[in-house]
Amino acid sequence: MKLLLSGLDTVECAYYLREGLHCGFDFAGLAARREAMRASKQRDLVVVSIGGKDFLLGRGGTQSGYPLMLSNGEQSIQCGEFNNPSFFVTYRSEALWHKGAQRLHEDFKAWAHGLRFNYGHPEGLSRVDFTFDFELPTIDFDEDCFVTLAEKDAQHRKNRKVQTFSFGRGDIVLRVYDKSAEIEESSGKTWFHALWGGVEENVWRIEFQVRKAVLRRFSIRTFDDLFTGCGDVLRHLAHEHTTLRVRQDDSNRSRWPLHPLWAMLQEHIATLPAQGVVREVNADERLLEQMLRLAVSVEGYMKRSAAIECVRRGGELLSHEAAIREFNVFLRQVHDPLTWASDVLKRADEIRLGQI
Repeated sequence: MKLLLSGLDTVECAYYLREGLHCGFDFAGLAARREAMRASKQRDLVVVSIGGKDFLLGRGGTQSGYPLMLSNGEQSIQCGEFNNPSFFVTYRSEALWHKGAQRLHEDFKAWAHGLRFNYGHPEGLSRVDFTFDFELPTIDFDEDCFVTLAEKDAQHRKNRKVQTFSFGRGDIVLRVYDKSAEIEESSGKTWFHALWGGVEENVWRIEFQVRKAVLRRFSIRTFDDLFTGCGDVLRHLAHEHTTLRVRQDDSNRSRWPLHPLWAMLQEHIATLPAQGVVREVNADERLLEQMLRLAVSVEGYMKRSAAIECVRRGGELLSHEAAIREFNVFLRQVHDPLTWASDVLKRADEIRLGQI
């Protein structure tokens, strides 16, 4: 058992660019070429040169609502003059492994700068796939050996032999799969063999696909955040979200000993850059949570007041809106405009200083 390679296999990022004076990116011209392709029912994609780089121009818009799609060997770019963000870039696997995410990001920024785009605010990462490739001569675990917070799981087999374990959907997806078989049967990415030091068989990949909501929970928004704090989110994923265990007789699987594969994974993650972020505290979300708790309490009082009115009116049931209107009559009676401002500001200070 040996760790052969680790890194990023997919990165999606939004760039907030604004056209500067004499911008060299012709949105209207590209849209016209796209329409000409569609009108002529041309099958082959058109090669366009923009800012010294060649791209294939897509025949239509994207499902995300961008009118233009440009692609080359390093990235696919969804873009639109009136979209916000104006550019949404997916960096491709081969480019990430051979050039690295930092260089690709810097190259994109230099390309945009050369076209005279201005930056609105920093880029925003939307998805990052963290991968770890291990040489595993034997597979001595099954789906029950994974202890995970994921509610959904699946497995794929070929010739009655499991090739993929998958856990979760949405913001976090974990896949543990036979990468050697995947290359041979579908992707054809044989260039991985050189990156693995000549190994071609029995390579399994542990892949965490993480989307924006989870990245932000660990203060990862930009590429700089990713390069300095990826260990924080990975520590959560490999320690708290999912672990791989060695089967025992104990009915509580969380007490099974950690599998050597997962122990090796955790040891490697401990060496990655981290800021020590356990969870980012979002002040606005915390305050909104307090508001929701207040709403639950107020809803209970509204039901009580509606019940009182129901008795007063001989069984007439008030709607929610009517109950609010009736209760507002009593609120106006007890409201004191002279103390309202001072009492609200006093409570605001207590909340801001952590007293409430």
